[in-house]
Amino acid sequence: MCVLKTNDLKRIFQELDKNGDGLLSAAELGWLLESIGGVHFSLQEVESSLGKSCLNFDEFLLFYDSITKQGGDGNSEAVPADGQDQGCKEEDCDLVEAFKVYDSNGDGFISAEELQSMLSRLGLWDEMTGKDCRGMISKYDTNLDGVLDFEEFKKMMLHTSS
Repeated sequence: MCVLKTNDLKRIFQELDKNGDGLLSAAELGWLLESIGGVHFSLQEVESSLGKSCLNFDEFLLFYDSITKQGGDGNSEAVPADGQDQGCKEEDCDLVEAFKVYDSNGDGFISAEELQSMLSRLGLWDEMTGKDCRGMISKYDTNLDGVLDFEEFKKMMLHTSS
């Protein structure tokens, strides 16, 4: 699973917190788990695994850490918003991991369909107000092949974050 920074997790938390009360209900967390993992959990199963019916942001960070440790090599955890990840020495480590997540078919390229699928799964895509993913890709597709390779993805992400 991709290592996400705290500010990314905060944005996801806020998107999922539909009523703006600063808490994620078991239903909202169940929707997230189903969206990213494709597995449906009942409200009772989610509440049972959480030990409560809702989570604040700090508890959500702990929840994220626990599911990434279960799903990966046990070393994944939320990265501070300043980007200082003690376990990753290479400058591009986070970008490589993010690229792998977006490249869902593993062909080494991110298509418009893969981009839209991932944005949807993260709750960051809105059919009514969302930008056209082909247009987003074409802006950074320097070799004009209609998809993003890692270097094009890296330029897009670094341009976006600066």
